Amino acid sequence: MSELAAEPDPVEPDAAVESQEPEEKVSSLRIVATLAVAGMLAGLLLVLVYKATEPAILRNKAEALRLAIQDVLGAPQRYDTLYVVDGKLTLTLPEGMSERGTEKVFLGFDEAGAPIGFALVAGEPGFQDIVRIIFGYDAGARTTLGIKVLESKETPGLGDKIEKDLEWVAQFSGAVTPLIPVKPGRGTGENSSEIDTITGATISSKAVIRIINNSLEKARPLLEAYTPEETP
Repeated sequence: MSELAAEPDPVEPDAAVESQEPEEKVSSLRIVATLAVAGMLAGLLLVLVYKATEPAILRNKAEALRLAIQDVLGAPQRYDTLYVVDGKLTLTLPEGMSERGTEKVFLGFDEAGAPIGFALVAGEPGFQDIVRIIFGYDAGARTTLGIKVLESKETPGLGDKIEKDLEWVAQFSGAVTPLIPVKPGRGTGENSSEIDTITGATISSKAVIRIINNSLEKARPLLEAYTPEETP
């Protein structure tokens, strides 16, 4: 009699399937912590870069300002930096007062030591953003000596003519304040306070005129009352 084939032992289901560990879930707390650390590192890097480049940036700004003062005052032999303190101009800051953040005015002198005029920095909104200028001013004659744009984001080809159109800029040499904006060709030609606006950039050019008038309305009493001090 033939032997019956032995039936294979039944295989337990759990033995045939490899055991799998459940996937580890990343907690939202860990994600937040990772992002926080990355943000801190990025912030630290920005601070370090800023600290490393700040001296060079400040030197460049100081040099640009020096050249601008020379420009609007007609190349003075020297100039004093004056500080606005308690409604007056002073050559020296009170003890403990920081130069940073203190409003400044610059007074230029010729070779004989006589005052040429003041250079004032001022800014107000233009068409796109803040327009920041420096202008020279003769307090005795109440005339502007010249202007230069320090910062501007006005429209290229239009609003930027306030700094690139040299004929327009030249109007501010000897103009009597307060300045009066007029449309090109509409001026009398006899009023030295009139400044032609720029066609296609009326807002930007009027902004420059407004900045000068507003700045002088505030500063004129200080400038006219100031008597030059001897430089220490």
